[in-house]
Amino acid sequence: MVADRLVEIIEKNAARLAAEVADDVATNARTRGFRAVPRKDLEKRVFQILHHLGQSLSARRSERVKAEFADWGRRRFDQGIPFSEIIYSIIVLKHHLRRYIRENGLVEASFPRVGRNLTVPVHLNNLQELNAEMSLFFDEALYHLSCGYQEVAMTQPRARVRESS
Repeated sequence: MVADRLVEIIEKNAARLAAEVADDVATNARTRGFRAVPRKDLEKRVFQILHHLGQSLSARRSERVKAEFADWGRRRFDQGIPFSEIIYSIIVLKHHLRRYIRENGLVEASFPRVGRNLTVPVHLNNLQELNAEMSLFFDEALYHLSCGYQEVAMTQPRARVRESS
């Protein structure tokens, strides 16, 4: 299946993609709080998401995904990062993934050139399937991330969280 091939290519290029996402999050005006996070920690976390993307997509409701993202939410709360910035960091990651697929022609490169009528329907179907799976995964990840963040926020004084600008 083409979607599987696309995910495999993303996983193989996870280190480069993680560095790009970490750079963007660390310098983005909407994610200023992440400047307090050591860049290597941020890059490592993004790498883990990308390097295991196929496994996570197929097991998005697993205990591993739940625990991983809840932990990420707790850590970001402890680092004083505003919740809105955490959400935006996930949006940045999704944008980088979609741009990587689009710019590298992964969809087109994954198809044998059989014929125009055969290729287009398969292309669109698989691209839609991958986008749907990624959306469901990130929705689930955001939910668990927010649960972890909220869990700590409920037990800590509100002054710990900086206000987003």
